[in-house]
This record gives sequence, structure tokens and C-alpha cells, in this order.
Amino acid sequence: MSDSTTATLNDPAAPAPAAPAGVISVRPVLLPGGAARGADLQVRVSAPTEGSDLPVVLFSHGFGQSMDDYAPLADHWAAHGFVVLQPTHLDSRTLAVAPEDPRTPHIWRFRIEDLTRVLDGLDTLLAAVPGLGGRVDRDRVAVAGHSWGAQSVSTLLGARVLDPDGVPGEDLTDPRVKAGVLFALTGLGDELTPFAAEHFSFMRPSFDAMTAPALIVAGDHDQSALSTRGPDWFVDPYLYSPGAKSLLTLYGAEHSLGGINGYSSTATTDENPARVALLQQLSTAYLRSALDPADAAWQDAAAALAEAPSPLGKLESKDA
Repeated sequence: MSDSTTATLNDPAAPAPAAPAGVISVRPVLLPGGAARGADLQVRVSAPTEGSDLPVVLFSHGFGQSMDDYAPLADHWAAHGFVVLQPTHLDSRTLAVAPEDPRTPHIWRFRIEDLTRVLDGLDTLLAAVPGLGGRVDRDRVAVAGHSWGAQSVSTLLGARVLDPDGVPGEDLTDPRVKAGVLFALTGLGDELTPFAAEHFSFMRPSFDAMTAPALIVAGDHDQSALSTRGPDWFVDPYLYSPGAKSLLTLYGAEHSLGGINGYSSTATTDENPARVALLQQLSTAYLRSALDPADAAWQDAAAALAEAPSPLGKLESKDA
């Protein structure tokens, strides 16, 4: 990791390191959605203008958002050597699917199918950016998501949805996905509020088979209206999943984690540019090392955070 990145982690007020390349984005790139979905899948493709052997990050937005949100993450990842793919799911406000629409109860499943459709349509998506196809390493694919998006991508990493009898549903693990970054992923469904239990049956996950490597990010002030528990609910994915996992707990962070969903977004309740800068640096370092074990970026970033005089959060990891 560069000295400038380490400086940013040790001093949250320091400017982020300069991007190594410009970024080009194309949107919307359309993939056939199928009869059940009822609409083509819109995807934003962002990539650095330079570089080769580029890894891929497939990002799933939170409830109501779209492919045009989460610029603080997507722009940063693309500027630092990743191809970023952002589908717009059916719950997006930009699509205005009505609550009484017959697709609405199944949107959680359409979301997962959207993610698989993006991976299946990788050739089409890359072809939308001239010259990009030959610069991508298709064997290095990671997923990331925020809130509902984190729940969606977690199924590709091995998480499963429990049926009313507590039996795990279909295994939707995708072997093309090597690692994940899960921002504000909700926890177990044992202590949902009555409203959530009635209306969001998919919010009863099992992490027992989520063995893929992942960085889980939780805010210690993230009090969800969907759970009777406190912010510790968002730590469940780390506690109850096996395999190599890291947990970043952000001090004072609410559900927006400082504002990752957009610059000056009205949905941000805890705007904190320093916290967003930290997430940019740490998530980039994690993705680099998770997709290339020879890359020491994550080890360096973790050490820098541990040595910070006034850290914005704490990091812990486990191997099993």
C-alpha cells in the first residue's frame, strides 16, 4: 500500500490519495430481464481508463436506490483498478414498481437473479466500454452491497434464507464469486419486529454456509426499526458465519455508515466524510488482497488502523 493511503488511515483528516487513473462509466447497459421480471435489467459499468488484468466488483444497492447511487464507493474502486458493475433492482424508486404489483413480494428473489444475470452477461457489459473486455481478469470477481444489497449478495457467498420451519432454502452460492464486502448486513431473524416478521419473510437468514471470505462492516449506532435488538444485530453475520471473515465496527456510525450511499445524500443520517474516506481505503485494500493473496494491501491497512491515534473504528478477524 502506498504511503499516502497509510497516512489517510492514520489521519482521517488527511486527503485521500490521488486516483491512479481516470474513470469511464457507461449507463444504462441493458440485459434481457425475462418475462417474470417484466423489464430489462439496467446496469452501470465503471472502469479505469488504464490498466490490465482488472478485477470485477458487482455491487448491489440498498432499498430504493439505483445504479447511480453509491458513487463514493463505486468511483473510488474504479479509480483504483476495479471494474464496478451496478444493477438497478426492481425496488428502485426510479422504476416505481407499485406495492400492489405482483412482483413486489418476490423482489428479494429478483434481486438475487439480477446479480446472477449480471455475471452471466459479463461479455455484453464489458463490450459497452470500448477496449475493456481484453483488460479484465474474469477469474477475480467480488461482490459488495449495502443493507438490502448486502443481504442480496450474501446469498452468492453462501448465506441462505430459512423457511417458516427454520429449514434453509435453496443454495444460491455462485462459484464465480471469490469474496465479498458487506456493508450494514442485517442479522438473524429471531428478533425481528412484528411488522418485519410479517412483511419480510426473507429476513430470516442462515450464515452457517457463508464460507467465502468477506469483510463485514457495522456501525455501533445503527439502530434498525426492523429488529428489537440494538446495533449488535449487524454483527451476527460475522459471529455466525464460518471461514475467513473480518469485522470492521465503526464508532458512531448509523445505517449510512457516514454517507456511502451518495455525496450529500438526503438519506444520510450520519454524514461523516472522514468515515467514508476510511471505508474507501479499507474496502479497496480488502478487495485487492482478497482477490490476490500476494497483495499485502489489507495487511498494511489493518496495521495502520490499529496504530491510528484516534481511530474511527476497530477491526477484528477470524479464520474459522
